[in-house]
Amino acid sequence: MWPQMMEKDNRSSFEGFILVGFSDRPRLEQILFVVVLSFYLLTLLGNVTIILLSALDSRLHTPMYFFLANLSFLDMCFTTGSIPQMLYNLWGPDKTISYVGCAIQLYFVLALGGVECVLLAVMAYDRYAAVCKPLHYTVIMHPRLCGQLASVAWLSGFGNSLIMAPQTLMLPRCGHRRVDHFLCEMPALIGMACVDTMALEALAFALAIFIILAPLILILISYGYIARAVLRIKSAAGRKKAFNTCSSHLIVVSLFYGTIIYMYLQPANTYSQDQGKFLTLFYTIVTPSVNPLIYTLRNKDVKEAIKKVLGKGSTEV
Repeated sequence: MWPQMMEKDNRSSFEGFILVGFSDRPRLEQILFVVVLSFYLLTLLGNVTIILLSALDSRLHTPMYFFLANLSFLDMCFTTGSIPQMLYNLWGPDKTISYVGCAIQLYFVLALGGVECVLLAVMAYDRYAAVCKPLHYTVIMHPRLCGQLASVAWLSGFGNSLIMAPQTLMLPRCGHRRVDHFLCEMPALIGMACVDTMALEALAFALAIFIILAPLILILISYGYIARAVLRIKSAAGRKKAFNTCSSHLIVVSLFYGTIIYMYLQPANTYSQDQGKFLTLFYTIVTPSVNPLIYTLRNKDVKEAIKKVLGKGSTEV
């Protein structure tokens, strides 16, 4: 009986999936198409700007901007891996996605989300070194260590996805093809399974401890030390400078972790699809588009780099 069910399920799975999304609310889909497209274009513009500025302005050749350029590249990959398919499904009546397309989307959404968790922890450590060990900062955060920390972030995210994505896709679904989501998201795909998924959910939770909770704990510890160091600064100007150095990163951490923890650290049977859809929209389109704005508006070096690059461009013309 089990092999027959698996064989039937495999045949239906390879036919692809139907991403239901908000198809029961066509008016909302039209509005979302415009909103998602606008945020996607903002994401590309903002993150390309950060990457170019980090490369072109020598004042931004520091560990902080090296990691920020990594974050911008990650956000571009994350949105490009999911938004074009979302726009296609929102635009017309065709809501299908091929099995291979769903597998690729699931793999990269999981991988890049994991990379961002670890990368934000690395950036918190960089801020800790800058504020708490200013005299030894350049020695601690030397280029080789920065490259190694960035590599750990990328490898851990993709390694986690290499475990979870195939396990999720291999779940028997008894012919069910309708995904009550607009992305091939892990909670939605697990919710489609017609077998007990407790073992897979336990594995996902165990990996989430290392990919989500452990980096979050490191971020909180880093900012605990930073807060203590800032309170010891006697001058108001010094405290303000230290606060401005870290506040942008703290805002990004809060936006990202707030939604990720809700999405991935709760059991699938308590997962509300409508809440999940809007939260996915938030961290898929809003967070990557506001990251460059947060770092740009609150950062004097980036503002000066923009003026310098634009000034050069106008002089050349």
